Amino acid sequence: MKANRRDMLGVALPLGAAGVLGMPAAAQVPSAPRTLFALPQTTIPVVGQEAAFPVRRIYCIGRNYAAHAREMGSDPDREPPFFFQKPTDAIQLVPPGGVVDHPYPSLTRNYHYEVELVAALKSGGRNIPTDRALEHVYGYAVGLDMTRRDLQRGMGDQKKPWEIGKAFDRSAPIGPIHPAERTGAFTKGAISLAVNGQVKQNADLSQMIWSVAEQISKLSEAFELKAGDIIYSGTPENVGPVVPGDLILCKIEGLPDLSIRITPAMG
Repeated sequence: MKANRRDMLGVALPLGAAGVLGMPAAAQVPSAPRTLFALPQTTIPVVGQEAAFPVRRIYCIGRNYAAHAREMGSDPDREPPFFFQKPTDAIQLVPPGGVVDHPYPSLTRNYHYEVELVAALKSGGRNIPTDRALEHVYGYAVGLDMTRRDLQRGMGDQKKPWEIGKAFDRSAPIGPIHPAERTGAFTKGAISLAVNGQVKQNADLSQMIWSVAEQISKLSEAFELKAGDIIYSGTPENVGPVVPGDLILCKIEGLPDLSIRITPAMG
């Protein structure tokens, strides 16, 4: 008995050839490659919500208060804004009403505090105009830009990148994010930091050289900003060192306090 020619073709031809004969071919959907291991997603709690804010990038602006720029040896009247980044896993979460242990980092003998307002973005883009920039802000938080100052200055003196002074483990303590729809924009308000009850930094957010809106606009000229980006908006003057045992208390008007205790270096 002779086999039916159509049956023979259906068995012998590969699936991709079916389309050549006018027969529909099954869609070939490539499977996603399996990752070698899982990496945790850095998130920040959001006040009043179960969902957390996922962090994509951490941007920081340098020397954004005139007096601080001067104490760091710069001229705030002529210097354009500059930015650097920290890795997302530099985040150390600090719940309101509590004190979190913060280990003194390795390699430094001059460890500095810098209290800052943090803006968290829900959207982004390129070349964002200043008058539309705050539309991209999801919320605000209190943050600390902890700095190994001796390493930062040493690398700067050698004209080398100074990430080692800024972008290390737990160098970005932060409190929970408060949605902007509840707090409004932070264009003014007291910002301060105390060590062991003695006020060290004391200024007003209105004294920023570049406002949060201007920072977003300037950043978007250099990077495509996206949801999940957070911006540390600069610190006032009188940054200084801490040692194990010191208690740091940060305050920004309209947000809960943030407090960490410096503990001995981890072994």
